[in-house]
Amino acid sequence: MDFHHNLDSASDCCSDTSRREKQQTAGTLNLENRSNASECCSNTRERQGTAGTVFNNEENNFFNGTTTDTPEETKPNLSWGRGIKADWDRTVGTHWWKEMTNLEQKTIPVTIFMFFAAIAPAITFGAIYEKTTGHYIGAVEMLLATAWVGIVHSLIGGSAIMINGGTGPVLAFSAVLYKLSISLDVPFLTLSAWTGLWCMLFNVVAAFINLNKYILLATRFTDEIFSMLISVIFIINAIGSPFSPIGLYYYFDSEHTSHDANENNDGYSFLSVAFLSLVLAVGTTSFAVFLKAIKFARFFCNQWSRTTISDFAVPIAIFSFTAIDHLVFSSAKTETLNVPDTFAPTFACCDATCETYWPNDCTDLAEPFGRRPWLVDLSDLNGHLYIPFFAAIPAFLAFILVFLDNGITLHCISHPSHKLQHGDAYDLNTLIIGIMVGINAMFGMPWLVAATVRSLSHLHALAEKTQDGKFISVLETRLSNLAVHSLILGSIFCLPVLKLIPVPVLYGIFLYMGITSLTNNQFWGRFTMLFMQPSKFPSAAYTDYVSTTSMHKYTGIQLFLFASLYIIKSIKSIAIAFPIVIALCIPIRIYLLPRLFTQAELTLLDSGDENIEKWIEENVDNIDEELVEQGAKKEGSIISK
Repeated sequence: MDFHHNLDSASDCCSDTSRREKQQTAGTLNLENRSNASECCSNTRERQGTAGTVFNNEENNFFNGTTTDTPEETKPNLSWGRGIKADWDRTVGTHWWKEMTNLEQKTIPVTIFMFFAAIAPAITFGAIYEKTTGHYIGAVEMLLATAWVGIVHSLIGGSAIMINGGTGPVLAFSAVLYKLSISLDVPFLTLSAWTGLWCMLFNVVAAFINLNKYILLATRFTDEIFSMLISVIFIINAIGSPFSPIGLYYYFDSEHTSHDANENNDGYSFLSVAFLSLVLAVGTTSFAVFLKAIKFARFFCNQWSRTTISDFAVPIAIFSFTAIDHLVFSSAKTETLNVPDTFAPTFACCDATCETYWPNDCTDLAEPFGRRPWLVDLSDLNGHLYIPFFAAIPAFLAFILVFLDNGITLHCISHPSHKLQHGDAYDLNTLIIGIMVGINAMFGMPWLVAATVRSLSHLHALAEKTQDGKFISVLETRLSNLAVHSLILGSIFCLPVLKLIPVPVLYGIFLYMGITSLTNNQFWGRFTMLFMQPSKFPSAAYTDYVSTTSMHKYTGIQLFLFASLYIIKSIKSIAIAFPIVIALCIPIRIYLLPRLFTQAELTLLDSGDENIEKWIEENVDNIDEELVEQGAKKEGSIISK
């Protein structure tokens, strides 16, 4: 028997309890209502921490400035800069020396893996920036920004795991800003600099007033959507993006730009190159996955050798298939990274005013007059004196994008299931990254934010896991982050060497990063269950104790938001609305989902392991009783709404 009620007051709950006790004596059992009545009568209101279930006190916590893992009466006031100091003391001030000296074997292969994982997107994004910003920002600016931002953040940032880099939404915003500069008849770099300075100011203010308390309202529901979105973007871009000519699919198009350099060579076959590219990419991914799994295999003489091969899985795969490309199939010219020949600003000037681009705007000149200066002239407003104030409008949209990207990425990294021990630092990261955005804007470089997939790949690479993928511990070190970006800085001065890396091998790494970051995403697991026979579902709290209908309904809501985010991000004209949709996931979770699901269902679907285990422990007797009555666990939901 099933019934509904409203928890309007403690007296209502207590009277409801007596009614339910009478019903129970007649053989009726309802775990959800009993749990609610018990909590209400004891005047207890619960809420899990940063990745747990949010109950009725989210709004109060948000407006009071309190987080959820410390009782309100003991929580210090984190407003007006105190949160920044608390973050510093908790992370950098406490663990910096250990994180800078804990060199282990794992650090070396992780550094090599993340170097390729970071430099390939930097060069790719740089090439796209050059096309969308009229050559003002290119690969050199992106590489330099990636290097110095990564080095500084690895030294003083609040998260040793986080990797900063270029992202699609920020790129789309820069493209919109370039078009806006043309319509306003203002130099792009000047408008970008003023916008970046305003964005920096907004981030500094957000850090000082502890605006990240809004991010702490996000739960697994939002984290899973965001992290799966970024993972799928990497996978689709490796296979073939439907919105841009990037990926393995386009090698099979004879008109693709990768074939231009060799199409007139005798014996060149674009189909041969396409098939070889496919083999290199899939081979790199498969070989890396195979070597990674050796850690739990029976091969080799001892555990040390198996662990070493597993740690170096990705570097071995990269170097192996790069060698195959150059030594075995040297006659087939696969695509290589398109990097500049020299280290200098991308924009080459036709004359001293540097308003026109060589060679496009001055074909009669054999060589450019020079390069644009690194430092942007803030006074170059073309007579439009209102621009420094007008820039605050687009800067606010940029701030939302930067703030949410950084906050949600750190929220994903800091999930309790990852078992990080050195704490988080939301306000400190907001402050540092905001200042870096302003500095990059002043030097005509792209704005970098937390790169979700690269950060999660870094996290997974540093982790010790069980055979089924659950985290045991993470090597929380700043050394790999520092080494990766130091190598990127060094590569700027030997750019031609980067051309030896086949792009298909890097597509294989993107595919590997996307696939491995999906493994622990419950949203992905529940998505695959849409195509499974219910009796074959893997055993988990949300399959054992939640009805199939409720579980699929919850997955469907996430899937709708995921699809919306992907479409919005991919359409350039509306891509700047991307962060707004991400932000909407939080109130949807807080206000809409409790109307569609019971509290216990949300606990089991949207909580961390500790909260779920606590719920099962508290209700184990009632669960066993119900199982006896039903005769089988998976015949229906134990929790009825």
